[in-house]
This record gives sequence, C-alpha cells and structure tokens, in this order.
Amino acid sequence: MIKKIVISILAVIVTVSAWAQEPKWENLFNGRNLRGWEKLNGTAEYKIQDNSIIGISKMNTPNTFLATKKVYNDFILEFEFKVDDGLNSGVQFRSNSLKEYQNGRVHGYQFEIDPSPRAWTGGIYDEARRGWLYPMNYNPEGQKAFKNGEWNKARIEAIGSSIRTWVNGVPCTDLLDNTTLSGFIALQVHSIGNADLEGKTVAWRNIRILTQDLERFRTPENDKVKQINTIANTISEREAAEGWKLLWDGKTTEGWRGAKLDHFPEKGWSIDNGVLKVHKSGGGESTNGGDIVTTRPYKNFMLKVDFRITEGANSGIKYFVDTNLNKGEGSAIGCEFQILDDRRHPDAKLGVEGNRTLGSLYDLIPAPKDKPFRNGFFNTAMVVVKGSHVEHWLNGVKIIEYERNNQMWEALVNFSKYKDWPNFGNAEEGLLLLQDHGDEVWFQNIKIKELE
Repeated sequence: MIKKIVISILAVIVTVSAWAQEPKWENLFNGRNLRGWEKLNGTAEYKIQDNSIIGISKMNTPNTFLATKKVYNDFILEFEFKVDDGLNSGVQFRSNSLKEYQNGRVHGYQFEIDPSPRAWTGGIYDEARRGWLYPMNYNPEGQKAFKNGEWNKARIEAIGSSIRTWVNGVPCTDLLDNTTLSGFIALQVHSIGNADLEGKTVAWRNIRILTQDLERFRTPENDKVKQINTIANTISEREAAEGWKLLWDGKTTEGWRGAKLDHFPEKGWSIDNGVLKVHKSGGGESTNGGDIVTTRPYKNFMLKVDFRITEGANSGIKYFVDTNLNKGEGSAIGCEFQILDDRRHPDAKLGVEGNRTLGSLYDLIPAPKDKPFRNGFFNTAMVVVKGSHVEHWLNGVKIIEYERNNQMWEALVNFSKYKDWPNFGNAEEGLLLLQDHGDEVWFQNIKIKELE
C-alpha cells in the first residue's frame, strides 16, 4: 500500500514538474472577435474568418495597422500568416503611435512579409524611421524559407537588445538594436498604388506571445546567421570573435589625427554624446578643422561607418589615402565613398552620370539612383577591400564594386579629376579618412575588420 502511495506521489511530482517546464503562452487573438485590438492610421478593412484575421488591401489609404492595446517589452511571439501574391505586409513589434511623432504615425520594428521575388520575408524593417535594419540579402538560406500561397509560421524573439526571427523554423535574422525596447504588436495592411492589388488579402492566425521564463525558452545562438549590431560604438561578442574592432571609441580622439597635422584638429570637430561631428564652416573643402585620418594605414579590410547628413551637406569617407600627396589647399587624396545630400547639394548634378552622388566612388563610378538611403537618420556605409577588388555598401545593400590596378581602372582615372595624381588608387595600403567639406555631418559606430 505504501509503495503504491509513493509511486502515486512521484507520478504527481513528475507531472507537475513537466507542466512547470511548459511555456505559458498568451493567446493574442481568440478566433471570434478583435477584443484587445484597435485599428490605427489607415482605413483598410480587417475581418474574422475561419479563426483568422484577414486584412484587405484598399486604394487611397496609408498603411493600416491592427494593434494590440497592450504593450510588450521582452517576449517570444509566434503566429502563422498567409499573403496573396503581389501584396506586401508585415507584423509590427515594439512599435508605437505617438502624437508627437508624425501626428501618431505607427513606427517601430517590423517583421517583413514579402512574397515578391526579392524574398525578404522574415527581415527586419524599421517602419517610418530608419528603413531596413536587416535585409534578407544578409541570409540567402533564410530567403528560401517562405512558402508562397501557403500558411507560414513565424517566430520573433525580442529579448533586451537582441532581436531574432524565424520563418517555418528556419533562422532569418540576428539583430542587436536598442532604439525601442517596448511597444505594441500590430498587423499591417500595406498601402497600394496599383488598383489591380485592391481586395487582395493577408491573413494571420494562432497568434500567441510568451513573456515569462524567456531565457529558458529562447532559441540557442546560431553563428551561421550573420549578426548585425546597430548599437552605436559597441562591439558584440560575435563581432569580436569575427575580428571586428572599434576604429573610434565614441569618447576620445585616440587613433585619429588631422590629415595635415600630427595631432587631432583643435577646431572644426567635436564629440557629442557618442557622435563625432564635423562642423559647418561655409562649405569649403578642408578649410576649417580639416580632414581627419587614422594614425596607421590599412590594407585589406571591411570598414563600417554610420553617418548622418544635415540638410545640404557634403562629406566623404576616403581610403588608400596618402597624406603626403597633397600638401597644399584642399582635401587629402584617396578613393572616396561620397557622402552627400543628393536632393539639395549642387555637386549631385556635376560629374558624369551621377558619379558624385551619395555612395558613389567620387568622380569615378556612380551609385544607383534607387539606393537604400534613410533621410534624416544614420546610414551605414561599408567599404570592402580585398586586394584590387573594392565594394561600396549602403545599409546592407551592395551598390558598387570595381577592380583597380588594371587598364580599365587607368582609363577611368584619366577621365576624372584625379588624372594628374600618379598611380591614383593603386596603393597597396593607405590611411582612412573622414572629410571636412565645410558642412555638418555626424559619424558614429566606426569599426573595422582586417582581412588576410
């Protein structure tokens, strides 16, 4: 008898223990009505059908959002979704609608739903703010996870500054960002400009959220998924392991000097709350504080620089710089990732076929007109150098690549303003430079990974 009682007690303990290990999910949609949700911004319709929320596209309305009335901080969110071909959509999280921000416009992180050939479903977009934070070209394997015309399962883990997403169990993104740590969940019906798309639908079901014991139920790290760190002036553990280092510490001038000085300029530059600013001084080239350069040269590398342009500004990021080439007036000589307000600065209309616009290899190779620029926010420029091969990237998208040290390169240089500088752009190594062009431009998150 005692043995049976003991066995029964043990069985109860095992059952309770197993129950305690199960995640305590909260259903955000009861399948019957939209209690706990509210519509924001647009006038597209949402209806309930077969235990699903159906969003219906509509002409002449801005993006429409069905948002939870409750806000969430850290969580694991799961849902299923299906979208008609041709219709773009998304799910907002840690998002807000504030009167003081564009009169209540919904803004914040978005899990992208994209059935187009671009295949960026599962990527992270910053709605009504910075644009793409994690485009899916970073993860070609993740691009294959979405199934067009079928129900798909999504998972979002937002814990502290770590944001990761999955589609049908396939890892898609790994983002570190701390811009917003709290907000609502919202289902988006995107605005449309094509009448043929009116009436198309996007559907969601089985929407549930976990807010307790997140460390126990979060998915283990996957170092095969590229990590993007947008937290200013920091190096993550993953980045450090991959060889990334801060080129500017966010606090001092260590590692930098004036291009024509043996010390950092005493005027024209300042450090303000983790931002390195070149001051406005009339638009002249290197006439105030002057350009600043690294105190050592670099050969093969990946360089990332976050920059923010003030209205009408001009600046640049240069590489393969030799400060001994130009001892006179003007900027130091080197290849340049152009930084420019294309809409307001006259230089955008000079040069040849737009080769002085933002992201261009200045006066040599034009960047595409449809580049992913974030007006009014920080943008990430990346320059990749592997021997004679060079690439320019903007906000995760490659916009230029070229080869130097060849006949075609020489011909290109001979038709540019650099034709009088011997062997321009062919140096094996050089200094890195941030340009003073007399306009206020902000820099932060400057980091480098040296390559073999």
